[in-house]
Amino acid sequence: MVGGYKVITLCGSTRFKDEFMAAQKRLTLEGNIVISVGLFGHSGDSEVWEGMTEDTMTATKAMLDDMHKRKIDMADEIFVINAGGYIGESTRSEIAYAKAHGKQVRYLETPAN
Repeated sequence: MVGGYKVITLCGSTRFKDEFMAAQKRLTLEGNIVISVGLFGHSGDSEVWEGMTEDTMTATKAMLDDMHKRKIDMADEIFVINAGGYIGESTRSEIAYAKAHGKQVRYLETPAN
């Protein structure tokens, strides 16, 4: 907690931009500090990849993945945006990381398993 506010990091596929934005607003209005993704590479921010070589793109994706784990480090919990029940490989990694570091994990939709 920071200044009496719970810190929540949003995790999930960036294809769910609308769901991210709705969760960010709702959780903020509930009195939480919300940390989100820096860009939506799968739904609207594709220009960031333009002109990158394969090596640069790979390095940038690795940096963004690592940066998101640092956002999890700063949080009290994560909130998984799993619209339609979808949880991809990267998000599964973030959930495992959060659990391994004692973070509470909540979901937009109750997971099937």
